[in-house]
Amino acid sequence: MALSHSESWQLRSSFVIQPVECLSACKRPCAVALAAPNKTTLMFGDLPPLESAAAVLQLASQYYNSTDGIVTRQERPEILQKGILARIPPFPQERQCNYEND
Repeated sequence: MALSHSESWQLRSSFVIQPVECLSACKRPCAVALAAPNKTTLMFGDLPPLESAAAVLQLASQYYNSTDGIVTRQERPEILQKGILARIPPFPQERQCNYEND
């Protein structure tokens, strides 16, 4: 499933793409993570750098359109059906923490 130019533009304006110094995937680079408030964080490694950009953009679209951040293995682009390093549940929102007083 290829994204249209307008879908691709909408994603770019909806996501913050931010390089980070380290995702602690030293033995499994190239790594990417998708995170959003109230969604499961997904992290992948072992990506072929020159071949995975379109698949990552497609996964970003699926992630954006999901209600909980879960994109099952079968739904992900083929290149991202392996290499998942982490699936981190969203931070609980029920209790407001005041770290200064806890």
